[in-house]
Amino acid sequence: MRTATDTGFSMRQLLQDLSDGRISLQEVPCPQVTPGHLLVRTAVSLVSAGTERMLLEFGKASLLGKARQQPDRVREAWEKIRTDGLLPTLEAVRAKLDQPISLGYCNCGEVLEVGAGVEDFAPGDRVVSNGSHAEAVLVSANLCAKIPASVNDHDAAFTVLGAIALEGIRLAQPTLGEAFVVIGLGLVGQLACQLLRAHGCRVMGIDPDPSRAELARRLGAETMVLSEGADPVAAAQAYSAGRGVDGVIIAASTPSDDPMHQAARMCRKRGRIVLVGVTGLKLSRADFYEKELSFQVSCSYGPGRYDPGYEAGDYDYPLGFVRWTAQRNFQAVLDMMADGRLNVAPLISRRFSLDRADAAYEALAAGSALGILIEYPRGEGAAEERLRRRIIGAGHAPRLAPRPSQPAAAMIGAGNFAARSLMPAMRAAQVGIRSVVSVSGVSAARLAQKFGCDQCSTDAAAAIADPLVNTVVIATRHDSHAALACAALKAGKHTFVEKPLAMSAAEMDQIEKAYAAARESGAMLMVGFNRRFSPLTRKMKALLGTVCEPKCFIITVNAGAVPAGHWTRDARAGGGRIIGEACHFVDLARYLAGGPIVAVQTARAGGGLEAASFTLRFADGSIAAVNYLDNGGKSFAKERVEVFTAGRVLVLDNFRRLTGYNWPGFRRMALWRQDKGHNAAMAAFAGAVRSGGPSPIPFEELAEVTRATLEIAQAPPA
Repeated sequence: MRTATDTGFSMRQLLQDLSDGRISLQEVPCPQVTPGHLLVRTAVSLVSAGTERMLLEFGKASLLGKARQQPDRVREAWEKIRTDGLLPTLEAVRAKLDQPISLGYCNCGEVLEVGAGVEDFAPGDRVVSNGSHAEAVLVSANLCAKIPASVNDHDAAFTVLGAIALEGIRLAQPTLGEAFVVIGLGLVGQLACQLLRAHGCRVMGIDPDPSRAELARRLGAETMVLSEGADPVAAAQAYSAGRGVDGVIIAASTPSDDPMHQAARMCRKRGRIVLVGVTGLKLSRADFYEKELSFQVSCSYGPGRYDPGYEAGDYDYPLGFVRWTAQRNFQAVLDMMADGRLNVAPLISRRFSLDRADAAYEALAAGSALGILIEYPRGEGAAEERLRRRIIGAGHAPRLAPRPSQPAAAMIGAGNFAARSLMPAMRAAQVGIRSVVSVSGVSAARLAQKFGCDQCSTDAAAAIADPLVNTVVIATRHDSHAALACAALKAGKHTFVEKPLAMSAAEMDQIEKAYAAARESGAMLMVGFNRRFSPLTRKMKALLGTVCEPKCFIITVNAGAVPAGHWTRDARAGGGRIIGEACHFVDLARYLAGGPIVAVQTARAGGGLEAASFTLRFADGSIAAVNYLDNGGKSFAKERVEVFTAGRVLVLDNFRRLTGYNWPGFRRMALWRQDKGHNAAMAAFAGAVRSGGPSPIPFEELAEVTRATLEIAQAPPA
């Protein structure tokens, strides 16, 4: 049995490049176990034929083909072009396609480590999970289930797909003796047929593939082959003795609207239709109106899926109120396998070793296999010897010599902002990047390769302690900023923290203590308040410097809506958008005013909005009214700054245009593209590291802005 002390290893994982659809097996650092999660070493994983074939086809499509498949994304791109310009939009699209995605979500393996708060699992347990195709996966304890001793790993790998089918059936509410039709006899459809029969229902399966229809027939369902030209509606009517079937499970994957139309015509009055697959959804009102049909789309494995708190392992739903959660559906499927009521062995078409995963996807693309299993190395041989580190080197001597006057950085966090803004800015500022760290390891490996770093890792503490690192750049989720910044400062490293610096007054107190102690070693602290470094902001500052009178600022931020479940809105992970983003505009006003904030007044919107209007008063009598709004339209520019002073006005539009009204010697300054100052902010920080000078933003201002933002965030909603 493995213990928690001998599991530090790297791993191989299957990734897809969305830009061209290529599948590759890459070595990435093994994730570290986190609270509420399990680290599982994979034995077998199942390729989801429907979902993963769709991803293959999407990846191989041209840019135009991808756009046709995602019309909603195209509309968003047009809106971004109107507000931000063509080049930033193209860069955003390319950056999105440049991110490799992890494939797979049907995993079976052995628990290596358990995180804090996990009580029902232990190292050595065999479990199923929604983990990806990787030698080791970090998965929520709520999305795992123990495998009964009588169920082998190959069968257990079908559990997650079985739970998808089962959740659709639960929504259809079948009863003993009812007649159901399953449209689409891929893996989910085959499982749905068996599960319906286990519910005591009569089942007819429909598919254009004769071999799939024959397989369903051998497993107990009546079948019909569409390609033979028969009318599926007539067949269903005959199967139900002319009454119409009680319900239809649609497990097909097609852009056609035909399955929905056929399902409606098959059903009896008040029949039920549940969509588990993907089809066209142009519904005919007449089909549904006359029969009073019900239609529902099933969401994945069941209740808890896409709930951030459930999936993070923070809580479970009480059994007395939510009988069937995602995890309980997993367990129900496994119990049916153990009892012999669910037979998945005939669904296995091909088995491939992890080293031959490319052949598995060739078989998938060819449509020549149904259930494709990927088998992983076992034992303590060569594979085990290779899996022994959480930090992966590039295979060469370190490029970065330990020179105190040159920034040699550890990049902690490898998300979108790090990839699109911070790391390009670091490269432009000639900051050497020694290592990249991320929780999963996948994004760290990608960015380390893209930017030519020496290492990628999932161990932030080791990266900070690295003697070849003198600079730490932090771009993780907000709840880790303060702790990481304190650790970097205590290690005597120059520290750049992407906003916010802290999420509470207590965290700010800790940072102030750490900074005071670090000053003896010469360590510097800066926060990524980049907007004050924009060339248009700098021009505003220079113009305002010629005026001695108080200034009145109006800053309007059309922040846009973010889903309620997004991590930035979570009080623990992101702190809310006032702390996470509105801090930018507190700092911008502080910079332009050029004096300390002496008072803050706030009015926050109700109704679940993260919108606030707050006023800052400065020591020289200047005031700033900031409207941070999340209920506007995307076609309107995101950020606008207006300054009124001495009979003159300055207007900054979206960091692309600055216009002066009644301003002697100045009328307009425009940029070819939006520039929010990311590169200039990083260049200023790197310059301070090289010169040994003070932080480009004095620590006193960083603390002042952070505490003012915390005060704004604490104001109660209306």
